[in-house]
Amino acid sequence: MSDSRPGRAEAGASAHSDIIYPSAIPFILAHLACFAAIWTGVTWRAVVLAVALYWIRIFAIGAGYHRYFSHRAYETSRIFQFVLAFMAQTTAQKSVLWWAAKHREHHLHSDTELDVHSPRQTGFLYSHVGWIFARRNDGADLVKVADLARYPELMWLHRFELAPAVALALACFALAGWPGLIVGFFWSTVAVYHATFCINSLAHCIGRKRYLTGDDSRNNWLLAFFTMGEGWHNNHHAFQSSIRQGFRWWEYDATFYLLKLFARLGLIWRLKLPPAAVLENRHRVGARIVQRAAAQVADSFNAERIAGVIAATLGKAGLSRLHARLLDARLRMAEVLSEMDLPELPSRTDIVKRARSMMAINAQSIEEIGARAHQLLLEAVGSRLAGLAAQSAE
Repeated sequence: MSDSRPGRAEAGASAHSDIIYPSAIPFILAHLACFAAIWTGVTWRAVVLAVALYWIRIFAIGAGYHRYFSHRAYETSRIFQFVLAFMAQTTAQKSVLWWAAKHREHHLHSDTELDVHSPRQTGFLYSHVGWIFARRNDGADLVKVADLARYPELMWLHRFELAPAVALALACFALAGWPGLIVGFFWSTVAVYHATFCINSLAHCIGRKRYLTGDDSRNNWLLAFFTMGEGWHNNHHAFQSSIRQGFRWWEYDATFYLLKLFARLGLIWRLKLPPAAVLENRHRVGARIVQRAAAQVADSFNAERIAGVIAATLGKAGLSRLHARLLDARLRMAEVLSEMDLPELPSRTDIVKRARSMMAINAQSIEEIGARAHQLLLEAVGSRLAGLAAQSAE
């Protein structure tokens, strides 16, 4: 699929050049520290510690950073809220306020040029890890997390974001010596890093789409296993505030199962679940998703090539007449082109068919998306025809 929108390559290059390399040094050192096991050795106690810390902290990321702090999928007490935040920050993935603010921003602009981590826009490696060290992503927009920033204890964690991770590292050393620090802490920390980051990268590249979400989110069963349910990413984008992300009985979502247990124990309450209309994929999607989906469908047609074929068919005289009509119509380019008998131009029916082949079927919205995509394509072709006509008149 060709990209007819200008500036994407430049935006991607700008994003990559914005990486603050000194701040990436601790991240790199954490990876290098894993090789110190060559000298410290690998003990069974350290391995058990690493495995346990991986699963505990993956749960803390999914249940805490993601489902609670980013999406408020359930309610809990102030004490348990702090416990979730503290455990999540032992992963050294910055503060709870930073994480939630960036994730809310991601959903607001998912897979558009404004997304903080989109493989479509800035490539796989940058969306996987590079974006974290970009200067423009260094700070947390506390306005986006004003509901969380009002708690002094969360602000304390925000100011001293590495304190929980350092405390855990020291505890690992106390429990199992140098192998406990290297294998127990660093191995599990690096594993949690990349399991989490795969949701930003791989889950927008590989997997299946059940729902129309206007972005590239996908369901990936393998990621769901290693992230305790976070891999059902397309489900999540379809209904973001759901505490459950595995919408089908066979979609493994261990985070949800544990949170249900916590609800029975009285630790959490008011769990939000997707309505039947969402589960059955018959809900009406919002205007923003319609616009995004329509832009994707329109972009799948090469507007420049279509305009070139039409211009060649019309000839110089026909192109001049079309240009005059377009000038008279001013902002009604789409209407003028739709009234003309131009076989080179895809019809609305053709575009709806393309939309159905590209996207998860949602009968409630597909016609609306097709109509909007048709209008966007006509406008793009009309703009290029106007430019070609102006060039031929010179």
